[in-house]
Amino acid sequence: MKKYDAVVVGSGCAGLAAALELITAGKKTLIIEKHNLPGGCATSFCRGRFEFEPSLHELCGIGPQNDPGEIRQLMDRFGVKVDWQRVDDCFRCISKYSDSTPMDVTLPTGVKAFIDKTVEYVPGCRKEMENFFRLLQEIRDMIEYLDKPPKEMSPAYMIKNFSNVIRTAGYSTEEVFAALNLPQKCRDILGVYWSYLGVDLKNLSFFHYAAMVHNYVARGAYIPSHTSHEISNAMIERFRALGGEVWFNCRAEEFIFDGGRCCGVKTNMGVVKADMVLANINPDIIYGRMVPKSLVPEREKKLSAARNRKFGARMFTVYLGLNRTAEELGIKDYSIFLSGTADTEKEYESLKKIETNNYSIFLCYNVANPHASPDGTAMCSFTTMFTAPDDWNNVADEDYASVKNKLAKKIIADFEKKTGIVLTPYIEEISIASPMTFSRYLGVPEGSVYGYMTTGWDSMLSRTASQAADFPVKGLKPIGTSGIRGDGYSSTYMCGSIIAKSAIKELNERGV
Repeated sequence: MKKYDAVVVGSGCAGLAAALELITAGKKTLIIEKHNLPGGCATSFCRGRFEFEPSLHELCGIGPQNDPGEIRQLMDRFGVKVDWQRVDDCFRCISKYSDSTPMDVTLPTGVKAFIDKTVEYVPGCRKEMENFFRLLQEIRDMIEYLDKPPKEMSPAYMIKNFSNVIRTAGYSTEEVFAALNLPQKCRDILGVYWSYLGVDLKNLSFFHYAAMVHNYVARGAYIPSHTSHEISNAMIERFRALGGEVWFNCRAEEFIFDGGRCCGVKTNMGVVKADMVLANINPDIIYGRMVPKSLVPEREKKLSAARNRKFGARMFTVYLGLNRTAEELGIKDYSIFLSGTADTEKEYESLKKIETNNYSIFLCYNVANPHASPDGTAMCSFTTMFTAPDDWNNVADEDYASVKNKLAKKIIADFEKKTGIVLTPYIEEISIASPMTFSRYLGVPEGSVYGYMTTGWDSMLSRTASQAADFPVKGLKPIGTSGIRGDGYSSTYMCGSIIAKSAIKELNERGV
């Protein structure tokens, strides 16, 4: 039995960031990982001659070296080296506007270029679009201000400089769009990114939406040259270089306590003692399976029993290795959003059923990174999501493969019809992951890689304001997509970092 200052359970994005914060602060830190590789969703897998990216579409927190985003700054501070490739455009979207007229728009990166292009699609909207991006800039400025140490922050300064943020903080994206008098077609274009957060615009917190969209438009998106596995490997190797310890193939079974305080983890490899445990595990599993019932806080019981916190998007992804190049196939766009309608509330409802799901996001990694796959080939993926588990829970075991394959064929056929780009004859490798696949691999309830929905009372801002309540068990801190920053790669890296800093503060106060 070994003793550590801190144990991080799970080497997903949040776990890796948390472990690096702890080790750079001089804390003796152990990472426990049930798989034989780090990263969780941030990994890769091989089929034939292709190495596929399982989940990452693009990172919005990188930014160029002369204007680094929060994730580039985080990686630089840790000394983690990743070879980043920039994605040229924000997106292409093929859909229907809310008034049912055809929609086929391509938006560039850069605030001015994005506004100029939107004005081409929606003449006369420049003033409203400029006001919109001024508000987004103010929100990004406030987020950066909030990263300062508490003693350096001033309420008076915040009221003076971030008054518009304060006015809009409690409202949904749809409500703020209306308050800004944005034309409906502008709202339809701006709403394309809604699925990256898995919440329709009527329920999506504007603060959360704005933070993401500003990063994508102002700083652009980036991907690693060698899949997200490159990021995870670079982080774990840096952690080891700094003296950290990692146990792979080690499954955490339950948390152990002494006097009501978490003091370690029971694993399949024995008991590990620690002064602080950070768990990259969904709280439903933590409090439902891994903590003695007598120690589960009443707040967590109420949240679980009433299902006040709702699980976010459940993913379905089709991975394609094609024996033609992107140029030969006529693929020019890195990402294409394909949906039945730009009305996000209607689209959200349609994603509750397998039969009514007509949504997908197409990616071709070679457009951003020509060397993403072997010479003469292209590597693509389609991702859709489900906003309820009912249909997949009711699929019989004997029907699972056929249901999965039927949906994959439907998604590919829809893409070919809408874009005129033919893929089917050139498919060399295909792999399909359903919500059940993600649930099995990651151990997440219902395959919800997004944790809990960031909506209404449970938004990013409200979670930040109630951090103390979210860590009611002494010595144990949940991290990850269910944490304060919500879902997505950038958010989970930051969540791990932020919560690890609070753990370091507590350890220092206890003289550890």
